Amino acid sequence: MIAIGADHGGFALKEEVKKHLDEKNIPYKDFGTYSGEAVDYPVIAKQVGTAVAQGEAQCGILVCGTGIGMSIAANKIKGIRAACCSDTFSARFTKMHNDTNVLCFGGRVLGTGLALDIVDAYLDAAFEGGRHEKRVNMIMELEND
Repeated sequence: MIAIGADHGGFALKEEVKKHLDEKNIPYKDFGTYSGEAVDYPVIAKQVGTAVAQGEAQCGILVCGTGIGMSIAANKIKGIRAACCSDTFSARFTKMHNDTNVLCFGGRVLGTGLALDIVDAYLDAAFEGGRHEKRVNMIMELEND
C-alpha cells in the first residue's frame, strides 16, 4: 500500500497519480487534501510520513507546488528518507542507492506524463544494498545526533 498526499498546489497532479495507480491495481491510501482549497503542506507530509514510518504503508508519494516543501517536512519525521525528484533517473536511483521511502515532486513543475513516468521509475526500482547500505545507515544515525 502506498500513502499519498498533496497540498493545494499538488492536488490536481495527485488525482492523476491516483488514477494511474488504479489502472495498475496498486493500492493506496489518500491522506488529502481533497480539493484545491489552501492547506498547510506540513500537515499532509506528517500524515503520509507517519504512515510510512509506522509500517502502515510501503512507501509514500507527496505532491506540493514544487515538491521541495513536502520533502523538507517529511524528512523531519524519524525513519523517513524523502527525495524530491523531477526526472526518472533520480527517482530510480534514489530508491536504488538511498533506499528512500517517500517520493516528492511538484504539481507546478511537472506535467502529468513525466510525473507518472517518475512514479513508475520509483516504484519499479529496488534498493541495491551492498555498499549503499552502510551509507543509508549513516544517514539514519543522524537522527540520533
